Amino acid sequence: MDAGGDRALHSSNEAVIREVYDSEFAHQTFAMELERALDARCCVIVIEPTQLGDETARWISVGNCLHKTAVLTGLGAIISGIIWQENPIICTPMGVISVLSTGLYTASWQFDNCVKYQVERDPRKLARLPVLSAMSAASPVVLVRKDDTKRKILHWTVSLSAAAICTFRLYKSIK
Repeated sequence: MDAGGDRALHSSNEAVIREVYDSEFAHQTFAMELERALDARCCVIVIEPTQLGDETARWISVGNCLHKTAVLTGLGAIISGIIWQENPIICTPMGVISVLSTGLYTASWQFDNCVKYQVERDPRKLARLPVLSAMSAASPVVLVRKDDTKRKILHWTVSLSAAAICTFRLYKSIK
């Protein structure tokens, strides 16, 4: 344990945020411990406090949803822009949604430390984590650090390509 609270940082680079209510500021302490674990780039973060775990999982889910929306609508814009070359009305709304989703994702999630983490829900993978065997919480939220470089490249490539195709199709229809 460190002097800053009940977060245990193990040699395997795992952080555990324990649900210990030792003061009236326990919720703020839990949030600070999560920030420290994220800043330390721990491979696995286990969050026992239910409220903090749920909020973090929701935040990551919203970011994932924006990412998927940007990629899927971008792919839809690209495909429809190629198939229906004379009708930009079909691809343009999807291209706009892709670009807006990418912009919102970039503004809100790009520089957040949580963007590097995913909530682990696979029971087989969770069973292999030794840190979970001594948990006091029934169902803690487990965050696993993932390399998101390929995801970002895909995200930006698809959105920019969709914007380019939609712009080109609109230009051709006006010309």
